[in-house]
Amino acid sequence: MEEKANKQHKVFRHLKFIRLCTWLLSFFTILPSRHSFNYGEALSKSLLYFESQRSGRLPYNQRVVWRHHSGLTDGLEQGVDLVGGYYDAGDNVKFGLPMAFTITMLSWSVIEYSEQISDAGEYGHALEVGDGDTDHYCWQRPEDMTTSRQAYKVDENNPGSDIAGETAAAMAAASIVFRKTNPHYSHLLLRHAEQLFEFGDKYRGKYDESVKVAKGHYTSVSGYMDELLWAGSMAVQGLRRGRLSELRVRECSGVLVGSPGPSQNLAGMSSTPAFNSSLLRSLLAGKRSRKHQQILKQYRSRAEYYLCACLNKNNVTNVRRTPGGLLYVRQWNNMQYVSAAAFLLTAYSDHLQASNQRLRCDHGTLDPSEIFKFAKSQVDYILGYNPTGMSYLVGYGSKYPERVHHRGASIESYKTQKDFIGCTQGYDLGYSRQGPNPNVLVGALVGGPDMKDRFRDERENYAQTEACTYNTATLVGVFAKLHWLEKDSLFARPSSLPVDSGQQKIIV
Repeated sequence: MEEKANKQHKVFRHLKFIRLCTWLLSFFTILPSRHSFNYGEALSKSLLYFESQRSGRLPYNQRVVWRHHSGLTDGLEQGVDLVGGYYDAGDNVKFGLPMAFTITMLSWSVIEYSEQISDAGEYGHALEVGDGDTDHYCWQRPEDMTTSRQAYKVDENNPGSDIAGETAAAMAAASIVFRKTNPHYSHLLLRHAEQLFEFGDKYRGKYDESVKVAKGHYTSVSGYMDELLWAGSMAVQGLRRGRLSELRVRECSGVLVGSPGPSQNLAGMSSTPAFNSSLLRSLLAGKRSRKHQQILKQYRSRAEYYLCACLNKNNVTNVRRTPGGLLYVRQWNNMQYVSAAAFLLTAYSDHLQASNQRLRCDHGTLDPSEIFKFAKSQVDYILGYNPTGMSYLVGYGSKYPERVHHRGASIESYKTQKDFIGCTQGYDLGYSRQGPNPNVLVGALVGGPDMKDRFRDERENYAQTEACTYNTATLVGVFAKLHWLEKDSLFARPSSLPVDSGQQKIIV
């Protein structure tokens, strides 16, 4: 009996060993082989994406050749010229809030990383950079649009402080970018930014309460005060004078100070407190008055609470991650939060590095290099170092989404197929197409995988396969910095992605 028991015990140990080997094999094969990423290529393609989203008359140097002029009568019914701008995502609507946020973040990237973008040969491209319901009934190329181009406005009787503030921020940030290359244009942008800010500050209210049709598309989640502060922050940096500093910080800073709450862990197009905290932190760093130091302390607390949540270093609330290590906030277009976090982590790590400081969290103190390493891990996940081995930046790498939820990309180009395609005809020719899109939406960052790292490349799966301008906009500066550092062996390999590690209490 004893001999039999020993044999059974040996068999049991062998089985355990086999199971262990199987588990280890599955763990090591969950991610693709390590290789370096071409961040310069990712930067170039990310800027190319915005050319795919252009509305209006396209310039002579348009590189995305499958697009053509569109929306040439926008604003005609209202007696104003609204031609131009960008379509926000896979539809043919020009929503003001995402468009303004996109331009703000592109400008901020150029401000922070102009040298790196220039080194990559992309500075010139970086500078070049209606009614939602009726549009969504149709699946048409923008060149064929027959849907209503109804335009909406905010005014004294129908306020929209958030849209006014976001647009003011975009203009103020762009004024900084063009200060040297086009001083007259820079001055004009800044003057209009001030006017918009004054309007939004004087006539306060949420734009989706005034323009209710917007509520189903881009709801003003966090109210309007964060956008006003966002605008004031950018204007302070744009003016290089103290005139706005005293007034705007005093009027708006109280909105976001105090105890951090769950919304502080959300940084995306619809919620800007984390961006405000990071920007105000750097803006006020040089101030020496007691009042400025108090504001600085509050904003530093806000910014670092968000960063620590991303890094899983808070006692209570942290941003959860997928098993493959991707930050995960919600099912619908999760990548907007990932790319925003990557930018903020990168920019803040640069600030800490320049001021010889470290990030203090509940669960330890981190060097700037550790913060940037995690930001890089998120970028590397996006570019293909993930359980599916797929790049979620369209057109980058050998495997990427081919059925992006996008009207223009899913139907043959207007330049090769000039026959008019009607409102519902496009569903048969484009939306229901079984194969890949005929036009590759190069540089688009799609919504991304679910909380278990799973991804369905299907056109109707818009929560995962639709791309938005504000997804890609926050990556431009990070790509530029990574490209700058590619020659350094320390950054020649993809960052290790931490597996799900039983974090503290998480929030969505």
